[in-house]
Amino acid sequence: MTDFKEVLCKVCSACKGVNPEILERVLLLAVEIAREGREGRRIGTIFVVADTQEVLKNSRSLILDPLFGHDPELKQIHDPNVRETIKELAQLDGAFVISDQGIVVSACRYLNASADDIRMPLGLGARHMAAASISRATKAVSVVVSESSIVRVFDNGEMVSEIIPELWLFSHYSRNAQIANLGTQISDFSSLSCT
Repeated sequence: MTDFKEVLCKVCSACKGVNPEILERVLLLAVEIAREGREGRRIGTIFVVADTQEVLKNSRSLILDPLFGHDPELKQIHDPNVRETIKELAQLDGAFVISDQGIVVSACRYLNASADDIRMPLGLGARHMAAASISRATKAVSVVVSESSIVRVFDNGEMVSEIIPELWLFSHYSRNAQIANLGTQISDFSSLSCT
């Protein structure tokens, strides 16, 4: 199985412009949604990270955008209030568009990128196809929360990672506990070297 940091290196290369810290925050949120669901039921959603302008050009609002007009400072992915708002809005159809600076730019977006020549494993549906397509049409990375409680990452039209939430959380928090036990303040990405 591919190491998580290897996946981050692949999808967060300098030419892509995807911020690894922001992508990890989105992945953690996606894993939380996959595990918790909302109101006692499982839900699915899509997060499209980076290349915001191109993603917006290749998508449209399904409903009045609930995030439109709010100050960007109030829409930061690291803000716990925003994370809870996203969990509520994830119950609606459409994708979230998140900038490389961690601003949740838009919600409830219909992704309108061509699915021609996209190959998808059998059993994955329209949400996964839309995520793969937008990741191929732009320099963005897509993160899909499946109603089956699995998180998948798409880059350049291909699935590059499949995350089982319980295993990912276990390894994520185990790694952070080990760092804390060492008594150091090491960021998850301070030792990330992508060559």
